[in-house]
Amino acid sequence: MNTLKQRLIPFSQLYISLASKISLLEPVALLAARFYVGWAFFASGLTKLRDWDSTLMLFEYEYQVPVLPFELAAYLGTAAEIILPLLLMVGMASRFSALGLFFVNIVAVISLEDIAAAAFAEHVLWGTLLLQVVIFSGGRLALDRFIEEQLFNTKVK
Repeated sequence: MNTLKQRLIPFSQLYISLASKISLLEPVALLAARFYVGWAFFASGLTKLRDWDSTLMLFEYEYQVPVLPFELAAYLGTAAEIILPLLLMVGMASRFSALGLFFVNIVAVISLEDIAAAAFAEHVLWGTLLLQVVIFSGGRLALDRFIEEQLFNTKVK
């Protein structure tokens, strides 16, 4: 038994060493997730703003947003797609903006009757990345973290 234990020790040390190096990538991965999803929603919001008449027509006839009148849904959806991604990308109110975009994402999927498989897969990816930010926050490379450190004069892990 001791020989097996002695053989496994170098592997466990290698695992611990690799795990500590990989954890250094966490802030970069969270930043990349925030920018990837944020840009997708921001670009969508800009498209809606560029042609407002088409946006209203889409919300009235194509998107089947539950409960809300189509005009209110168009205004709220477009505002959310412009404001929340900007907050998300800079890491300000990271969890709030990620959660808000998560719900925008869900409403987008529910509202489209016929969604292509590739588009659905992309929405699933966005939802997963947004939940990652909701759970873990924006990471060390977020404005949230900087403000928290300045307010409380502490280094946050």
